[in-house]
Amino acid sequence: MTDTGPLVALLDADDSNHARCIAIAAKLPLAPMLSTWPCFTEAMYLLGALGGFRYQSVLWRLLADDKLVLYDLGTYEVERMRTLMATYHDTPMDIADASLVAVAESQDFQAIFSLDSDFISTAWLTAGFLRFLFRVPLFNRARR
Repeated sequence: MTDTGPLVALLDADDSNHARCIAIAAKLPLAPMLSTWPCFTEAMYLLGALGGFRYQSVLWRLLADDKLVLYDLGTYEVERMRTLMATYHDTPMDIADASLVAVAESQDFQAIFSLDSDFISTAWLTAGFLRFLFRVPLFNRARR
């Protein structure tokens, strides 16, 4: 499962996490990256702000070439997203984060590729929702 941050960092060479995300992505299985529509939407917004459609078109190309697959959220995942956002409203948890956790739970995925240091709270980990978190610590949230 791939969060918004790595999607943006992989495509923006000026991102402070670009090289690290490229290195980590190279070590991942050759299967397509998996994400969710909320993460894709958030990445489109951020890439548009960074480089307009030129940047966004690269993300569209990943999707068209099946290098990125977006999980089709079902009723269970959508309801679970609402519950997660209500439960962890003070964490904060946005809809993109909730979508990743809901899919990871429903599909028994054990890894999320994320840059957010606050993405998974101790409560989620101790409850066993994600037994393994594949996360790149974000040392500097400020761009350049």
